[in-house]
Amino acid sequence: MPIFDYIATDARGKQVRGAIEADGQASAINQVREKQYFPTRVTERRVKAKAAAGGGSSALQFQIKIPGMAGRVSSKQLTPFTRQLSTLIDAGLPLIRSLSVLRKQMKPCNLKDILGTVSEDVEGGNTFSEALAKHPRAFSKLFINMVKAGEVGGVLDTVLQRLTDFSEKSATLQRKIKGAMIYPVVVIFVIFGVLAIIFKFVIPSFVKMFKDFKTELPLPTRILIQINHSIHSKEALLIPVAIIALIIIFKLIMKTRKGGAAIDKIKLKLPVFGPLVQKLVVARFSRTLGTLISSGVPILQALSITKETAGNVVVARAIGNVHDSIREGETIAGPLEDSRVFPPLVTNMIAVGEETGNLDEMLVKIADTYDDEVDTAVTGLATTMEPLLIIFMGTIVAFIVISLFLPLITLAMSMSS
Repeated sequence: MPIFDYIATDARGKQVRGAIEADGQASAINQVREKQYFPTRVTERRVKAKAAAGGGSSALQFQIKIPGMAGRVSSKQLTPFTRQLSTLIDAGLPLIRSLSVLRKQMKPCNLKDILGTVSEDVEGGNTFSEALAKHPRAFSKLFINMVKAGEVGGVLDTVLQRLTDFSEKSATLQRKIKGAMIYPVVVIFVIFGVLAIIFKFVIPSFVKMFKDFKTELPLPTRILIQINHSIHSKEALLIPVAIIALIIIFKLIMKTRKGGAAIDKIKLKLPVFGPLVQKLVVARFSRTLGTLISSGVPILQALSITKETAGNVVVARAIGNVHDSIREGETIAGPLEDSRVFPPLVTNMIAVGEETGNLDEMLVKIADTYDDEVDTAVTGLATTMEPLLIIFMGTIVAFIVISLFLPLITLAMSMSS
């Protein structure tokens, strides 16, 4: 009878290793579960020996298919796949069959290649979450841990549906932000385009004409001519170089621990954009943690994942303090309130959720509320920027027109007198 090596976790989450005899892999998995263990890997011992002694095509295939190197997968591909997989599993199809059906209907892409490897790993005795974990560039820790929680609780279809809802709401918020910023960006490009045309073709013609004037030019005209001269000089090339250098320096500072923390702290305190950044991080924190807890992920593990996806060093530190607080038997709301990043309304709602045992539902409500607030804030910011940009553009154009025609007016007045 074949011997199967297994790796499992007990009720306390401790890893257990062992070997059992069984007729097949399914029987081996059942025997491990009868021991009150959750199997994470079950492989036939002689299969492993063949692979080690093999050579040939199997060895070559192992060298080529390096786990985690298959490339990234966009949310536009992953979200529909997750929803469809949830539907198929809910309909009663086995996991391997569901993966095969979805893979066949896909066009050639990274996700299709990855699913082929995932299917082979699941057929070889790995759990679905363990197979996904071999591709960290394609599947986030949030995705993998929620799938693992769904496997443990026997509610994989429900967890996949929650993952889909999470992805769709996050994508919807990003689309709203990008959509609201399209008009200001277009206006800015138009402003620079108009200025480029004016300084390239219009102002040089007037400068040539002003050279024939024997009178002193007005101050605005002299300023405009000096600006035009600076733009057309070789020193002007230093401007884009300086901008690129500043961007590189900024990114290097962001990569340092202290620099990243300082910049993230400044982001939260900016006059106009600070409140918007705060709403964004609160919404992301609440939705991520609420989704993980509702899917059955242990609270400490859920906090660790949320910390990694916070997107802000200051918020990540606050979540780290919450993690330590929970480990010592305290509450979540206290450390969040001490961080001064989360508004009192949020910490009070979290405290109520802890007291009533509905923390996951409360977090999702907070996320929905702040998603709406972010949408409103972004729309209001874009609406405010529109007239400001128009006024800015009008002021520049007015200054240029006045500077160009003021000498002509002065000359006309001197000739008439």
